[in-house]
Amino acid sequence: MPERGSKTSTVPVVWAVFGKSFCPDPNNFLSRLVTMDETWLYHYDPETKQQSVEWRHSGLPHLKKFRVQKSAGKVIASIFWDQDGILLIDYLPNGQTINAEYYSSLLVKLKDILKEKRRPREGHQGGVLSLHDNAPAHRTLATQKKLAYLVFQCLDHPPCSPDLAP
Repeated sequence: MPERGSKTSTVPVVWAVFGKSFCPDPNNFLSRLVTMDETWLYHYDPETKQQSVEWRHSGLPHLKKFRVQKSAGKVIASIFWDQDGILLIDYLPNGQTINAEYYSSLLVKLKDILKEKRRPREGHQGGVLSLHDNAPAHRTLATQKKLAYLVFQCLDHPPCSPDLAP
């Protein structure tokens, strides 16, 4: 029996939820799956109390500490990965928002990367199965047309399902 939390033990669960209608073989399903999510990256983490502790002589006055802002800045990263690891990380340019046009350009970059990284495998049937959340940019008609043009099949992400969120 596989170890709990291992890739082989989660394949049947993920396949049962998403993949039965897309491919009959659970191992082929996992090799086709590409997942995507966005996350905020902070330029630096503020110093913790433990990190700021200083040794000093008891007769010396305390140093004045100024309140440090939470971070110097932040950037949003879009990350695509498959069973073998990270495929693409893209950082959103400052002042831009994730919309259908931007997300569609990421899908084109992903398709080019998949052409380079993935070699045709024996028994590998079908194209890319894409799993992303229900963000507005992922659900627009323009994005759906781009997915169809690139021959990506989109798996429906269940709403309000933190257990299955990418």
